[in-house]
Amino acid sequence: MENMFLEYQSKYAFDETIEILAETISNGGWKISIIHDLQQTLKNNSIDVLPLKVIELCNPKYSSQILKESDLRIYSAMMPCRISVYEKADGKVYISTINSGLMSEQIGGLVQQVMTAAFHDAKHFISVVI
Repeated sequence: MENMFLEYQSKYAFDETIEILAETISNGGWKISIIHDLQQTLKNNSIDVLPLKVIELCNPKYSSQILKESDLRIYSAMMPCRISVYEKADGKVYISTINSGLMSEQIGGLVQQVMTAAFHDAKHFISVVI
């Protein structure tokens, strides 16, 4: 399980990490579906937490390979890809993601090929801020 969820420390402040990731993702041919501000969502419900945003990203080139196949659409639950950026009590900024390449090994075939490629792209995006 420890290799399924990956965490990295950013060398930038929280907002700068989000900005750099967003630019890198867009320049990498991916689309950002939405950036969830979970800190604000919880604040709206009178709960205070440290900064936390989840970037949902998609690459139609990858997702279409899976979504156009009826028997593979069950795996749409793994889409879009997500990268979390958050601050911890130590005051540092971290990035986490799910190792979809490792997860997809359980499925094999086209899903494994696509999710592994998507994971490598996400790791590249993250490498820019760590």
